[in-house]
Amino acid sequence: MNTKATEETAHQWHPAFYAGIQIELEAEENKLIFENEHQLGTKPKEIDVLIIKKNSSEPIHKNIGRIFRTHNIVEYKSPTDYLSVDDFYKVYAYACLYKSDTAGEGYIPADEITISFFSKRYPQKMIKHLTNSHGLLITTYEPGIYHITGDIFPMQLIVTSRLSEDTNLWLRNLTNDLSNRESATKLLRSYEQHRHNRNYKSVMNIIMRANNELFQEEKGTMCEALLELMHDEIEEIVEERKELGRQQGLEEGLQQGLQQGLQQGLQQGLQQGLQQGLQQSLQLFLPELIKTYKHLNLSATEVLDKLTDELNLSKDIAQEYVEKYM
Repeated sequence: MNTKATEETAHQWHPAFYAGIQIELEAEENKLIFENEHQLGTKPKEIDVLIIKKNSSEPIHKNIGRIFRTHNIVEYKSPTDYLSVDDFYKVYAYACLYKSDTAGEGYIPADEITISFFSKRYPQKMIKHLTNSHGLLITTYEPGIYHITGDIFPMQLIVTSRLSEDTNLWLRNLTNDLSNRESATKLLRSYEQHRHNRNYKSVMNIIMRANNELFQEEKGTMCEALLELMHDEIEEIVEERKELGRQQGLEEGLQQGLQQGLQQGLQQGLQQGLQQGLQQSLQLFLPELIKTYKHLNLSATEVLDKLTDELNLSKDIAQEYVEKYM
């Protein structure tokens, strides 16, 4: 197995899930504290997502959060992964460690900890093991949500592929096999209403990249949304790199100013900084951008026009990158 590739895939899906679960619970976000990859103790053991209720007595009404107590441990499996029996024991151990790693005995009551398992697929072997070996009861709370009772920790299993799209649009479609164009349209409409929200942008980004063929087939709105999403990312990167270039250039300019005259040194430094920032930006995102345009079946001429018109690149520089990466 390619470990590096597996890690890269996990790094793509997990941040999107962290954003997605915040979207699902956004109506009650003022009641909750979200922690991504909460570390247990000093050893490299991390809870995927930890959600802490600010007020333990205040209920959460969203369907995926109704079992929540004060401390809520979330385990997420990407669409290419699955929940195994050993995963159950690992996360259960995390709950025990989380309870014990506190300021004093009984600081966190066991009945104030819940465990939620999120997976695209229903884990038949794990559920069979829990019922046969531990006598736990599995009940269907609503489509895609299964409560696991009979243990000291309240638990639930959430099978994202079975969730209601009307209630859980974003987690339901956080997948790599999206085939329903109606679902894609709903996502785009919702994204358009929240396009400046980083959580929506994170989830929409991975959904569109993981289902590239669907969005290529659907001309017009979908392709434009992908281009817009990429354009927003590009603008952010360009501004970040420009600012980095300005800072570096300003420092260099100040040093030169001590020797050549402050005003002259500052001017030279800013010019050098801007050039350096832009050059770093081009090297960072242009290859990926051009490949995305290519996947969307844009011609070399169309890509060249976009680079010169939207990014204000000179025709020579744009032509150089187009010839190299188209």
